[in-house]
Amino acid sequence: MRHRRAGKKFGMKPSHRKSMFRSMARSLLTHERIRTTETKAKELRRVVDNLVTLALRNDLHARRQAYKVLENHQLVQKLFDEIGPRFQGVPGGFTRVVKLGDPRRGDNAPMAVIELSVQAGQEAPTPTPKKKAKEESKPAAAKAEPKAEEPASEEPAAGETVAEAEEAPAEETSTEEAPVEEAPAGEEKKAE
Repeated sequence: MRHRRAGKKFGMKPSHRKSMFRSMARSLLTHERIRTTETKAKELRRVVDNLVTLALRNDLHARRQAYKVLENHQLVQKLFDEIGPRFQGVPGGFTRVVKLGDPRRGDNAPMAVIELSVQAGQEAPTPTPKKKAKEESKPAAAKAEPKAEEPASEEPAAGETVAEAEEAPAEETSTEEAPVEEAPAGEEKKAE
């Protein structure tokens, strides 16, 4: 049974696998987009998402942990100063894996592109509130509720004359008229 065994082995020893993912993470953070096999891209996503999470913490301990993986001071500085601030307020999903249609020529391996999901110059995507979606689904008749008219104040506001104060509430009322329901022709004759 394979309970709680996360990750692929790729037919490599752990030291070789760790070295491969470090190198791929460096390339991804440098170029912000690389092309590799699907399974490697999906595993690399775990490594890079953890690095971006460290960049969001932005403290000394997080920098040291990132350096432990990347082993390059300039890349750690880029991660914390350029890449991390782009993802401020984003809860997760810092990378995107896009599958490519054509397999690799040599061994027919399925290929993919892995990239940072928020590119330079783009703003972080803002989630849409669910309340708006519910309100849009309601019919228009339910939305238009008649507003209660507020009583006009006895005293005019500063700089207003008495006539203007009396006219103001009439202007505030909505100009929308409720649709008049037409009664069938037979009922109109009975009412007359």
